[in-house]
Amino acid sequence: MRAKTVLPAVAMTAVSMVLTLAVVVMWLGAAVPWPVALVVGLGIDGGWLATLAYERRLAAQGDHNRAVTAVGWSFGILAAGVLVAHALTAEESAGAWLAVAWLPIAAKALWLVHAMWERTALTPVALDAIRGIQQEARDEAAVARARLRAEAATEETRLTAVTEAGARVARVQARTAQTLSSAWSTLETARAGEETGRALTSVTARVTPGVTPRWELPVWGPSEPLTTRSLESAPALTDEALDVLVDEIRTSETPALSYREMAARFRAAGHSASEVRLRAAWKRVA
Repeated sequence: MRAKTVLPAVAMTAVSMVLTLAVVVMWLGAAVPWPVALVVGLGIDGGWLATLAYERRLAAQGDHNRAVTAVGWSFGILAAGVLVAHALTAEESAGAWLAVAWLPIAAKALWLVHAMWERTALTPVALDAIRGIQQEARDEAAVARARLRAEAATEETRLTAVTEAGARVARVQARTAQTLSSAWSTLETARAGEETGRALTSVTARVTPGVTPRWELPVWGPSEPLTTRSLESAPALTDEALDVLVDEIRTSETPALSYREMAARFRAAGHSASEVRLRAAWKRVA
């Protein structure tokens, strides 16, 4: 893996140094003796290479020096400037020389990339540990997603079942309420009818001159069932005592209370008697 970054940097550095030396010798060789031009080219390349070597030494020690880095970039810019100046003054192939003038800067940038790779490189053991942690996290995430999907499907099934059961209960209650309403309407019609009411009155109570008891509808509404303890604690009333209580409650107001009103007050007062006995006592005292 290290060769993938260091080999391009070394190759680009070699090409840049050779090209810079050749351009300096060709360009300055016409104005000064060629040994002088050779020394100038070697100076540029030598300074570039020396600062690069020192930067690599500092990087190997885990250190960094901004001054050395600035000097190295200065030599790279100087070499690129020489190539650009030669390209601008060349009479032939100026475009070709200008196209390769960026090579020193490119070589410096490749060494920068290699240094960044070294600072972030990890050992194979660390890479294996990281891959293991990532795989474990992916496994846990997949298991969590599967668990959430299963819980969501279960909850959806439960809600569907509860909704269907509630709908069935609502339909049964609606049919029951409709049946009770129809029966109550029938009783009310029978009670309101003149002939039917007279016939029911003559059957359900004695016909006394001047007094025609009114036939009452059965009580339809919520009721509170008595507990076993309350039924056992309340002593059974005799017929005589029951008649006295019913008569007192019935005649407590003027006009006399109806059977339903009397029964409600009788039970509200804490007395207990079956519906059959209470109805019989009402008939006797009325």
